Amino acid sequence: MASMASLLSLSLSLLLLFNGCLARPSEQQFQFQNECQINRLNSIEPTSRIRSEAGTTEWWNPNAQQLRCAGVSVMRQNVEPNGLVLPYFTNAPQLIYIVQGKGIQGTVLPGCAETFQESQQGQGQQSRGRFQDQHQKIRRFRQGDIIALPAGVVHWFYNDGHERLVTVNLLHTANSDNQLDNNPRRFSLAGNPEEEQRKLRRFAQQQIQGSTSEREEMEEEDEEEQDNRPSRRPSGSRHEQQSSSCNNLLCAFDQEFLAQAFNVDSSLIRRLQEVRGHKGSIIRVRDRLDVVSPPRMEEEEREERQQEQRYRQRHPFARSDNGLEETFCAMRMKENIADPERADIVNPQAGRLSTLNRYNLPILNALGLSAERGVLYNRAGTVPQWCINAHKILYMLEGSARIQVVNENGDTVFDDNVEQGQLLTVPQNFAFLKRAGSEGAQWVSFFTNSEAANTPLAGRVSAIRALPEEVVAASYQISREDARKVKFNNQDTFFFTSSRSERRDEA
Repeated sequence: MASMASLLSLSLSLLLLFNGCLARPSEQQFQFQNECQINRLNSIEPTSRIRSEAGTTEWWNPNAQQLRCAGVSVMRQNVEPNGLVLPYFTNAPQLIYIVQGKGIQGTVLPGCAETFQESQQGQGQQSRGRFQDQHQKIRRFRQGDIIALPAGVVHWFYNDGHERLVTVNLLHTANSDNQLDNNPRRFSLAGNPEEEQRKLRRFAQQQIQGSTSEREEMEEEDEEEQDNRPSRRPSGSRHEQQSSSCNNLLCAFDQEFLAQAFNVDSSLIRRLQEVRGHKGSIIRVRDRLDVVSPPRMEEEEREERQQEQRYRQRHPFARSDNGLEETFCAMRMKENIADPERADIVNPQAGRLSTLNRYNLPILNALGLSAERGVLYNRAGTVPQWCINAHKILYMLEGSARIQVVNENGDTVFDDNVEQGQLLTVPQNFAFLKRAGSEGAQWVSFFTNSEAANTPLAGRVSAIRALPEEVVAASYQISREDARKVKFNNQDTFFFTSSRSERRDEA
C-alpha cells in the first residue's frame, strides 16, 4: 500500500508539473490557429490609405489569412517634414522599423520621472517667474532603427528632418498583453482620426462576418461620406456640440469632470475638445517643434549602453529575462540594425544579416518579439530553412527577391517575387528560401518570439550536415559519395551565391 501511495503521489506531482509547463498565458494565442491551414500564400500590399494633414497611414487588411495566422496587424506611416504623429497608444505591443528619415520620439512610461527640463540659462529678466516645462525622455531615431513599444504606452513621433519619414509598424495582436481581441485598436489622445477608426471598425466587422477582403469602392464611399458624418457625442452630454467631429479620448468625457481632474477652467477644456478641420492623426506643426532637445544620436546610444553595462556590473547575478528591472525608466527601446558593421552574418559575395532579439535588446523579451534585417546582392540567395518557434513577417525594403515557401505536405504554397513595399508571412515551421533579383534585395522581418531561431536545411550548420552520411544516403537513395557532397559542398552558414549555383547547373 505504501508503494502504491508513493506511486500515486509521484503521478500527481508529474501531472501538476507537466500541466504547469504546458500552460499558456492566454488562450488568445490559439484563437486563430485554424487560420494557419494555408494552401496558398500571396505577397500583399496595404488595402486602406488614410490621409492626414501632414502624411498618410496605410493598413494591411488584418483579416488576411496569413496575418490572422501570425496574430499580427501591420501599418505603414508616411510623415512629411515638420509633421507630428499625435500621441496615441495601441492594444498590442509594437515593433516599428524606420524605413526612411529621422526625427524625435517620446514614450510615456507609467510612474517614471520627468527627466527632461527646460534650461533657465540665457532666458533673461523676462523668464523670471515663468514655469519651466519638464517631461519624460525624448529619443532620437534614424533610418534603420527598430523601436520597441509595449502595449498601452503613449508615444508620439516628430519628423524634424528634410525628407519624408516612413515607418512600418507591426502590432502583435495575439500577444497575451492584449486582452481585448485580435483587432488592432489605436487610442488617440488628441486630433480627430475618425476616418482611420472607421476603417479599423470595418475590419473588425469583416472579421465577424468572415470576410477577408475590402472593396476599393467601399473605401471611396467612406472617404466621400466622412465630411457628412455628425459628431459622435454621448446623449445628455453637457458640453456643446462642435462643428467638427472628434473621437479622441478627451472628447467624450464631461467638461466639468475634466476641468476638476486637470484643475483648470472649463473654457480651457472646451478648447481641448474643440477640433477644427479634418487633420487626422498626423498634423503639421506651424513652427519647429520646440522641446527640450535630446543629446546627439551617438551620445544617447553610448549613454544608454553604458548605463546598461553599469547595471550588469552592479548586479552580476541578476536575471535579465524581462529587461524591466531597476532600469525600467531608462531602458533602451531602440536599436539600429541597418549599419553594415553591426551585421551578425556576413558573406562578401552574397550579403549580410543583422538580428535583434531579447539578448541585444532586453525589452523584446517582455514584448515576445524579435527582428532581422537582411541584404542580398545580385542573384545571391539564402539557403532553405524554417523558423522553429515563430511566424515570420517579411517586408521588402528595396529591390526584389523570389521566395519559395513549402508547407508540411511538401506543397509549394508560395513561389513568386516579392517586390519593394510588399509583405509576406511565412508561418512557423514552413520551409522557405529566397533569391535576390538582378538589383539585389533588402528586407526587414518581424518574428513573434523574442528569440526566434531558424534551422538551415543546407550549409555548414544545417540539419542535413548534422545527419550521418549513411542516414543521408539511405533517406534519399543515393551513394555515400553523393551524400558527402550534399553535406559538405556548401561551406557557408546561411547564403549561396549565383556563381556557385550556375556552376552546379552547368556541371
